[in-house]
Amino acid sequence: MSSDKHKIKSEKILVKDIFSNLWFRVPEYQRPYVWGNDQIDDLLDDLTFALEEKPKQDYFLGSFVYQIKRADRNNRQDFDENDLLDGQQRITTLFLLFACIRDLSDNDELKESCQHSIYQKGDKYDAIPERIRLAFAVRPEVQDFVDKYIKVAGGTDKESDLESLKNKSTDPSTRNMANGVLEIRQFLQKQLTSAPETDFDLQEFYAFIRQKVLMIYVATENLDDAFRLFTILNDRGMPLRNSDILKATNLGVLTNSAEKEHYAKMWEKAEGDLGDDFDRFLSHIRTILLKDKARLNLLDEFEQKIYLIKDKSASQQKLPLLEKGKATFVLVERYLDIYNQLLSGSNYDEVGNNFQFDNLIKVMLTGLPSTDWLPPLMRYFERFKYSRILEFLTKLDNQLSSDWIAQYSPTARIERMNSITRAIEAANSADELLDNKSPFIIDEEGFSRAVESAVYGRRFTRYLLLKLDYLYMDHLHRMSFQRLSVEHILPQNPNSQSQWRKDFTDNERQEWTHRLGNLVLITTIKNTSQGNLDFAKKKKSYFKQRINTCPNSLRVLNNDKWTLKELKNNHRTVLNELYKHYGIACLSNV
Repeated sequence: MSSDKHKIKSEKILVKDIFSNLWFRVPEYQRPYVWGNDQIDDLLDDLTFALEEKPKQDYFLGSFVYQIKRADRNNRQDFDENDLLDGQQRITTLFLLFACIRDLSDNDELKESCQHSIYQKGDKYDAIPERIRLAFAVRPEVQDFVDKYIKVAGGTDKESDLESLKNKSTDPSTRNMANGVLEIRQFLQKQLTSAPETDFDLQEFYAFIRQKVLMIYVATENLDDAFRLFTILNDRGMPLRNSDILKATNLGVLTNSAEKEHYAKMWEKAEGDLGDDFDRFLSHIRTILLKDKARLNLLDEFEQKIYLIKDKSASQQKLPLLEKGKATFVLVERYLDIYNQLLSGSNYDEVGNNFQFDNLIKVMLTGLPSTDWLPPLMRYFERFKYSRILEFLTKLDNQLSSDWIAQYSPTARIERMNSITRAIEAANSADELLDNKSPFIIDEEGFSRAVESAVYGRRFTRYLLLKLDYLYMDHLHRMSFQRLSVEHILPQNPNSQSQWRKDFTDNERQEWTHRLGNLVLITTIKNTSQGNLDFAKKKKSYFKQRINTCPNSLRVLNNDKWTLKELKNNHRTVLNELYKHYGIACLSNV
């Protein structure tokens, strides 16, 4: 028994076996379910793509780690179960997905199979216990959500209930699961609506997930061993990364000793300089070459799509996009020089004798949700150098940020960036590219709808305030910020005796507190007690030391008072400044 306790099991397993033979418990020490629309959309998009392109091939979804807990009546545990240490987000999302498929399908067999994946109905005559596939320990709110909306057939149809939980639940797992169900349903309904064009079939999709999607599990009975495995996997503790194997593969092709030494040193220096960003840098090169969304790991993307290309129609190999060996190293070295120059913060002399280009780069690196803008920027520089590069970067930033703010999916945002890269390669000059509006299309309605409403708490809020600082900045100077917090001018919870209560009604505070015109950036951690001071005192003792590098904040704090009039005026001012920058014709009349 003691030897089994430290035995580590690891094997690949199909989704159908995960959801037929294993029972999971999310233990109390686990973090909440945190996946949002981006992660869910990515997963569903990858699964539908795999079904469409490679329906007969296995699709690897990742790994999960669990501790095996044997039945123990002394501890009130009647059955074997598994504490899920790693992989909770993926397993839970599949759990929600099966509930959505069940409720959107009119096929009884499919409904029954989905239900069996979620919940085992008890049968006292055969001594079959009632069990839920995924239980949440010491989380009654989450378990209640699962019992009401996942376990019960038709539960995910209650979209108004789910919308309310998404917006109002105080429990993060419940809030994110409700959002997850709504996002999955919307994705599936969109696929079903466009089925005549896409050939999407819900039964085929479900069968593919069950029969072709696999994961790797790592399991042990000992909690310390399980935690050690979890830490190793999450710290990338494996002896080789994809970039290491890619380097070895290409060095193996070289025959010249001097070249081998040169490129090995170049690669290792880049790894040291860029650290964890090196793999991301290589993925940018991959994106420049392929101009599509990555579906495989970095090594497989190079091996299967760049070095070895098959023509689907002719079932034969085409010429590679890049040769292994010296050609690969030359390309990596060229893009390293470009990458380092663009991100060096030293483009002052080349771009108008000011720091506007470097400042915008800093805003993008700090505020945007991804670096998907780097491949088109690197390709632009490779082709056109500094010719109109600030104008290009501005358009690129506006495109990606507006798509993000208007809630386009990660896949749609990546495709937009790739379409810009394709346009760069098709253009004969920077003028031809930039004078053509087609690669850059701002969703004015979606952007305006997002920024006109209450924005506090949204992922893009800090970015918008950073952009305002950039727009009000004197670019003869570098932008400087290390730590940034979003601060309300009119506080969220002013004291009942404060001037705020006299200057704003409850309805006005409810409507205006979280809107963009009432928000500024500060450069330190917020202080709640001082943040609730009346405006005059707050301006003098709180803001003075916290906004010295934030031009928009300094501008706002020039006001002598802050009533509804000043708040509305500022809201109109900042929206108009943003609309002008994004080229949106309809200015705010708020």
